Amino acid sequence: MPRDEIRVQIQRIDSEGHAANFVETEQIVHYNGSKASFVQTRGSIPVFWSQRPNLKYKPRPQISKVANHMDGFQRHFDSQVIIYGKQVIINLINQKGSEKPLEQTFATMVSSLGSGMMRYIAFDFHKECKNMRWDRLSILLDQVAEMQDELSYFLVDSAGQVVTNQEGVFRSNCMDCLDRTNVIQSLLARRSLQAQLQRLGVLHVGQKLEEQDEFEKIYKNAWADNANACAKQYAGTGALKTDFTRTGKRTHLGLIMDGWNSMIRYYKNNFSDGFRQDSIDLFLGNYSVDELESHSPLSVPRDWKFLALPIIMVVAFSMCIICLLMAGKSALISHSSIYFLECLPFFYNILSF
Repeated sequence: MPRDEIRVQIQRIDSEGHAANFVETEQIVHYNGSKASFVQTRGSIPVFWSQRPNLKYKPRPQISKVANHMDGFQRHFDSQVIIYGKQVIINLINQKGSEKPLEQTFATMVSSLGSGMMRYIAFDFHKECKNMRWDRLSILLDQVAEMQDELSYFLVDSAGQVVTNQEGVFRSNCMDCLDRTNVIQSLLARRSLQAQLQRLGVLHVGQKLEEQDEFEKIYKNAWADNANACAKQYAGTGALKTDFTRTGKRTHLGLIMDGWNSMIRYYKNNFSDGFRQDSIDLFLGNYSVDELESHSPLSVPRDWKFLALPIIMVVAFSMCIICLLMAGKSALISHSSIYFLECLPFFYNILSF
C-alpha cells in the first residue's frame, strides 16, 4: 500500500504527559478600561490509547496494555494544576460501545489519583442529545453551574486593580476534542460572559444575552469560527455541529453538512493523511534520517520518461526554428519538421502513460 494511504497509529499522550489536541481558549472582554477573561482547556484523554486506521468509519480505540497509564496521567494533571489551578473535567464521549472502555479508564484514573483539585463529570453527549434534543445540554450546564461560579473568572477594573481571579478551568474532551467539545465550551463561555457583562454594568440585572440580537449573532459566529479553525488543523474540514453554535438550534441542513464533512474526513484520514503526518513528523523532529540511506526521502524519483520529455521538446523547438529560417530552401527539412511535430502528441501520450 502506498505511504499516502497509511495513517500512522499515534498515542494520544507522551511520556511527559503532553496530551494530543490540547488547546487553551481564552475569551476576553474589554469595556471602558476594564478587562475580563475566561479560560478553558481541551485535550485528548490523557492515557496511552490510539486508533489504528482500518477503513472503518470509527476505528476502535485501543488502550495500551503495557504502558504505565497513571504515570502519564499524573504528569499531565500535575502540570495542569500548576498552570491553571483546579480542574473540572468534562468527558463527553459515549458511555457504551467502543468508547466505553476509555470513559471507564478516565474515571478510574481520576479516582485513583484522589486529588482534591480535580472533579470528574461524564456526560454522554450523543445519548443525551439524540433525536435532535439539544435542549438537554442544559442538564450539564445546571450540573456544573455551582462549580463554574466557584471557579469564577478574571476581572481587572479600569484602575488596574484585580477584582476577581479565576481559580481553575474546565477541561473538556470528546474523542478528538473538536466538535462536541466546542459546543460545550461555547455554552460555558456564554454563561461566564453573562456574569461578566452584568458585573461591568453592560447588562442590567435580569437582562439576558439572548435578548441582544445583533451581539448574539456576532458572538455565536465567533465561537463557530473558532471551532472551524481547530477542526481544519486536525481533521482537514470545518467542525461538525456548528449549526447549533451559530444559531442555537440543531437543523436538518446542519445534519447534511455534517455528513458531507464527515465523508471528507473519512477520505482524508484513510487515504491522504500520510503525507501530512510525514510533514508534521519532519518539522517536530520525530523523523530520523538514516545516515546509510543514500536516497533522500524528500526527493521524488524520476524515471526515463521525465528525462526524455525535455530533450524531445528541445529537438522539436529547434526543428521549428530551422524551418522558419530555411523556408523554401529545404523542402526535406521542412517536411521532416512538420512530420515530427505531428508526431509530438503521440510521443506525449506514451510518456504520460
